[in-house]
Amino acid sequence: AKLFNEMEKSFLTITASGNALTKAITTAEVIKRRFKGLHQITKLTNQEIEDEFEPLEEGLDKVTQTRSVAVLEIKLSKEALDKSDKGYQEPLDEALVKEVDLEELSKPRGRGGGRGKGTGKGKGKGKGKGKGETAEKGKGKGKSKGKGKGK
Repeated sequence: AKLFNEMEKSFLTITASGNALTKAITTAEVIKRRFKGLHQITKLTNQEIEDEFEPLEEGLDKVTQTRSVAVLEIKLSKEALDKSDKGYQEPLDEALVKEVDLEELSKPRGRGGGRGKGTGKGKGKGKGKGKGETAEKGKGKGKSKGKGKGK
C-alpha cells in the first residue's frame, strides 16, 4: 500500500526462486486484488547455482556442484505494459478488486479467536456411567446369557 500510495511508485517487481515460487505467486495475486488496474508481466528463467564444499580432512580436493534453479519474476505496474509479451496479463475486472485503505490495513485483523485451550466450562454431560446412576440394559461387556454354548 505504501509503494503505490505514499511513495507513488508506478511498478513493483517480485522475484523468487526455489521453494518460494508459490509464495511469490500468492503475494502477486493478493496485491492484484487490492489495487485496481494493475498490469502484470511474468518471466520464468533458470539460474545456475554453484556450490563449493570444503573437505573436512586435509589433503582432499574441494567438491563443486552445479544445480539449476527456477527463478520467477513478476512485474506489477499501474501503467500499461507490453501487451505482446508472452507473460502479459491484463488487469483484473474491477468487480473482483477490493481496494483497501491504509487505515484498514493497519487495523488488527482479529487473530486468535479459535477454540484454544478452553475456558474451564467443564466436561459437559455425555454418555457413560456417572455417580449414582444405574447401568442401562444393552450391549456391553460382562457375562451374557444367550448365544454360545452353555454348561
